[in-house]
Amino acid sequence: MTKTSVLVVDDDAGMRDMLALRLTSRGLRVVTCGTGAEAIDTIQRDDFDIVVSDVNMKGMSGVELCRRALEHRPQLPVILITAFGSMGLAIEAIRAGAYDFLPKPFEIDQLVLAIDRGVTLARLKDEVVRLRRAVAPLGFGSLIGESPKMTELYAVLGKVAESAVPVLITGESGTGKELVARAIHAAGPRKDGPFVALNCAAMPAQLLESELFGHEKGAFTDARTAKPGLFVAATHGTIFLDEIGELPLEMQPKLLRALQEHAIRPVGGTAEVAFDARVIAATNRNLDTMVEERSFREDLYFRINVLQVELPPLRARGGDVLVLARHFLDRIAARAQKRILGFSAEAAHKLIAYAWPGNVRELENCIERAVALASFDQIAVGDLPEKVRAFRSSQLVLSSDDPTTLVTLEELERRYVARVLEAMAGNKAAAARTLGIERKTLYRMLERWGERTEP
Repeated sequence: MTKTSVLVVDDDAGMRDMLALRLTSRGLRVVTCGTGAEAIDTIQRDDFDIVVSDVNMKGMSGVELCRRALEHRPQLPVILITAFGSMGLAIEAIRAGAYDFLPKPFEIDQLVLAIDRGVTLARLKDEVVRLRRAVAPLGFGSLIGESPKMTELYAVLGKVAESAVPVLITGESGTGKELVARAIHAAGPRKDGPFVALNCAAMPAQLLESELFGHEKGAFTDARTAKPGLFVAATHGTIFLDEIGELPLEMQPKLLRALQEHAIRPVGGTAEVAFDARVIAATNRNLDTMVEERSFREDLYFRINVLQVELPPLRARGGDVLVLARHFLDRIAARAQKRILGFSAEAAHKLIAYAWPGNVRELENCIERAVALASFDQIAVGDLPEKVRAFRSSQLVLSSDDPTTLVTLEELERRYVARVLEAMAGNKAAAARTLGIERKTLYRMLERWGERTEP
């Protein structure tokens, strides 16, 4: 059975060590911190079942620690202890969200009992939330899909939304990374705050710095007035950094410092400005490879990749293709004021068979085109783009009783490599990793077959 994990916070080293020793002897896993600020940082990095904190500490008090801890983990029970017990202080602690309040001196059995009760109550609340989700319709925010891949994703997103640590959303282009980021924001404790998005590939480094961190009046030629940056604009909310893999190399250490210090320095300014925003980043690039190639800083990668959410490509979502197609059809047809009831059987078959390298974005564009061209109350095959109509899935013949279907080993290899490249949306580096070969080996194979070998 997993041990109950306790975070003990006290600026008195003797008291802190004594509590750690006594609680460890009772079979609990104990981590200690000497300040409230250190405790908040620790809570963001690790999961605990309960927090036990002194109230009267230098810097951040236990009551303030309680408030801030619950911003990051609303279900986390906090027990506050103090030598200056009073009803007023107890009321303040409870208002801050504390589970219990123990005045010194107390017996260690009292604390252990309070810990057991707090952890049990928190686990019961988690179970209620889990059961409610189990009977709720499948979905998360505005995300649509009922495939096993999406069911797994919804479970992950539910946990991610409750946290406050940085999130990295990965997936092919068109899988809906910004939609997922907005869903995480809307389901979390910061949902009442702003959601601020920026595409890191959309502007040069100098302009990007000003956009993110703001600038002072006169910082550059057109800076006629001071302007707060997007990090400050996202205070109490979420900042979404899309296409983080395209972030210019010279901007990466500046972003890293901002994330480490939770503060930014406006362009042309001398003072740092604190910000309080959750950071969600997204990319369709392989950041592991970019780190190896030194085009993306390893320390920044670890800072943004505390929690990673990988979005499945549309081709891996099975029947979700038709679920999404129907959703887009209803919305687009209503907007176009056209009465279209559904898809013909042949059109539906083509939609399912196609590989969708552009994923959900490509599917939506396909349905928008089909609605514009449709002449009847059903989408017909002729209304679909030519590449969808003409698509034929590559089939690998591994065994057959019909000798006319058997192929040479060379042909089998060629077809399999083509299928992997298709699954990787043409990304040769990713295809080489999947095949377990060097990239140059893949290039030589493609050249042998007369295929293009550009990266």
